[in-house]
Amino acid sequence: MTSEDCLLRIDQASCRINRHSHLRVSHFSLRQGEHWCIFGSNGSGKTLLASLIAGKRPESGSYVTYREELKPRRDIVMVSFEEQQRLWQRDNRLDISEYSDRAEDPGTTVHQLLQSGLAAGAAFSDAHESIVEQLDLGKLLHSGIRFLSSGQIRRALIGRALIAAVGETLKLVVLDDPLESIDRESRQQIIDCIEAHRASEGFSSLLLCRRQCDILPGTTHMAFVENLVLTRQGRLADVLVSQYFRDRAGRVPRLPDCLPAAEIPEAPALASSEVIIDLEDIHANYGDKRVLESVTWRMTNSHHTLIDGPNGCGKSTLLSLVCGENHMAYGQKVRLFGKQRGNGETVWDIKSQFGLVSNELHNKYVKGWKALDVVVSGLYDSVGLYDYNFDRDWAVAKKWLACLGLAGSESRLFHELSFGQQRLILLARAMVKSPAVLILDEPCVGLDDYHRQLILGILDLIASQTRTRLIFVSHLAEEWPGCMNQRLEFVSVGESTYSLIQHEL
Repeated sequence: MTSEDCLLRIDQASCRINRHSHLRVSHFSLRQGEHWCIFGSNGSGKTLLASLIAGKRPESGSYVTYREELKPRRDIVMVSFEEQQRLWQRDNRLDISEYSDRAEDPGTTVHQLLQSGLAAGAAFSDAHESIVEQLDLGKLLHSGIRFLSSGQIRRALIGRALIAAVGETLKLVVLDDPLESIDRESRQQIIDCIEAHRASEGFSSLLLCRRQCDILPGTTHMAFVENLVLTRQGRLADVLVSQYFRDRAGRVPRLPDCLPAAEIPEAPALASSEVIIDLEDIHANYGDKRVLESVTWRMTNSHHTLIDGPNGCGKSTLLSLVCGENHMAYGQKVRLFGKQRGNGETVWDIKSQFGLVSNELHNKYVKGWKALDVVVSGLYDSVGLYDYNFDRDWAVAKKWLACLGLAGSESRLFHELSFGQQRLILLARAMVKSPAVLILDEPCVGLDDYHRQLILGILDLIASQTRTRLIFVSHLAEEWPGCMNQRLEFVSVGESTYSLIQHEL
């Protein structure tokens, strides 16, 4: 390609992250029609590099040279978990449901989100409608994005990015792990849709990736980022076969010999046959929409339960009925630890029995909290920290951070850590109180292969060394702990309505 094909170039960039860290890029260039993968582990600097390229860092103007016609704010479109969090937080902040006659406020709908990818005054074309169809977004168009699953929002954001790029050869689409939090069927839809548009539209793309298995077809080049330094780059095939790449992709975590001991006295041990969760003929509606139909589930103290199902099937709704977050549990046959819900217990009584790692909880932690404060807040079932016992609480929190390989991060601000590191901190937050049941709603989202192996290994240790029972939600067959011995499978019983089939593994 000629120099005229170059969309952007970085030369001798050194971007300050904090007092001690800088992102360093000696040289990087992206030409029109190229499809790059920026590859690296959690915290390596991929997202920072993408923000620099997209003109979202104050230093961008000093280090990035763009083709004259390319305007970063207009022509570079990003899909990321950070964007999902920003949209979710914005819609919740602007929620006016309490002032509505029907106590409803859908907020930003999927249709509005997709339209925001168009130029002002532009209308949907056949090509745009094709993207909606390929990503199976038609039935979600009038749904508010804050009521969708993480995977559904992900598809909508990808749709917006591709709609913005239709017919625009100067567009650069930045995709931050687009297959994360996506069910098996939707993964293939997304891969096919992106591949088709990469081949036909002539735009350029930048994929941020933590796992080799998630590198998209059609990727032409790779740049490897390690410890905030762009270390290797070149054509994809050449980088993948290099010894440098193989050494780093093959790292295996060392698990701790034992987990931190419980600081809070545990309740007397339950018999293995003791029923800890008992749901019978449960239903759940959101307005006129029936989500769960005739759900029955019995989990005993001998079970570690895997929950499997497509995006939007009601997995998170089911978990919220169990852990006290959803009022629809009242008046139905929901028994927890032998007691019927609604017999005088408080929400906090229920929460004290459960630890939780979820996308929704992750979204609630905004700027300002230190990592140690986030972990200690798990002892009080609060979002943020407002009261604590210095010595005891800090000691157990530090032990869990060290156990997860995050020793030394206590004073780091939660929002400044990588998404994967934040996920590990939420696991530490869930375990500091030694809960009876640990609910893990897609806990491996945002983690590289090394940290996925670490978190799954830690969960197997929790199952074998503690009294905590696990409930684990996952879309991927290879991505659950070996201790799982019960499976709940969501099956469709009508349009957008699901029931459960219970299996012993």
